[in-house]
Parts: sequence; structure tokens; C-alpha cells
Amino acid sequence: MKIVFATNNKHKLDEIRHILGGEFEVLSLNDIGCHDDIPETGTTLEENARQKAEYIYNKYHLNVFADDTGLEVEALGGKPGVYSARYAAIKNPTAESHDSEANMSTLLSELKGTDNRKARFRTVIALILTPNPSPLTSHPSPLTSIYEGIVNGTIINERRGGEGFGYDPIFQPEGYDKTFAELGNDIKNTISHRARAVTKLAEYLTQSIQ
Repeated sequence: MKIVFATNNKHKLDEIRHILGGEFEVLSLNDIGCHDDIPETGTTLEENARQKAEYIYNKYHLNVFADDTGLEVEALGGKPGVYSARYAAIKNPTAESHDSEANMSTLLSELKGTDNRKARFRTVIALILTPNPSPLTSHPSPLTSIYEGIVNGTIINERRGGEGFGYDPIFQPEGYDKTFAELGNDIKNTISHRARAVTKLAEYLTQSIQ
């Protein structure tokens, strides 16, 4: 089954393809010739994921899923949340958006002297799928479904590890003494927020093609 993942982020694509396995051919935005600046104007992860998926489905009429992920820090009232990827740029207009090093530095600075380091990663996936035609419905309406994955943990005081991306070097998942960046992709892909959301997505997709 071919399905579009509305991203060109190589880390995300590799992670998703590894988790979904060989039953699905996951296409990137580049693969379908989409070079648009897809809007992400939602104020929640759910809104952004749905917005991206709807944009691709409405333009290309392909089965598609899109995700949005946020790091939610308890002491910061759930921030950076939906603004995780551009957190430093929000705090400092001269900083570049999607700069992982700047984002981590900003977060660590805000948590300096804070004892409460509890945090969680949350991924939301929006899937839009065209169901197979039936004798009663030759042009069925697309179905939209939402999947969520959460992993709890803590923000450590310094960067550790060389794998992963984003905030991985400063996030230590619950039950482990290493950060996501130290654990490596094989372990991370079994316990991460995205893995948990994608597992739910894969279960639904597998049922839909049976």
C-alpha cells in the first residue's frame, strides 16, 4: 500500500519507514513532487497535523498522514509544546527556526535552577484515507482519524549522546538512565512517542487492507 507521509524530514521518514516495515510504501513530499510551504497555523498539535494532511489530500487526492510533535515541560506550563521546533526563534527573533541547538539552549536556560524537570514528548498523527468503493457508494468520502503517542521523562541539565534529533540529547525517557540520543534509534523506535502513535496508525492501516 502506498501512502504519503507529509514531510521531507529524513529523520522522521527513516523512523516511520522502520516502524511500518515492508507492508507500506511510505512516500515523502519530494516523492510526490510537492515543494509547497504547507501551512502550520494551528494552536495545537492536533490542528497542525490535520491541517497538513488535509492540504495534501485536497491537492493530490492521495492517502496521507501528517504528524506534529511537541515537547511539553511541566514547569513551563506545557511549553514549548506546539512551538517546539521554533522555540528559540519565538524567544529571540534573530534565531533561526528549526535550530535544534538553539532550541535546546533556550529550554535549558529557562529551566536553570528549576528542580521540576518533568516533561513528555507527544506526537499526534492525522490520517486521511479514501475507503474502498462499495456497491452503495462509488465515491466514498475520505475518512480522517487521529492517533496519539506519549512518552514521559525528564529534561537533564546537559546534552548527552550523538544520535537522534531535536531535543533528544536532553530528554531522558522514564525507566531509562540514558537520553534518546544515547539509546540509539533501534531502542528509541520501540519506545518513543512517535513509535507509539505510529503503532496505532499501523494497526489501523493493516486492518484496512485486509
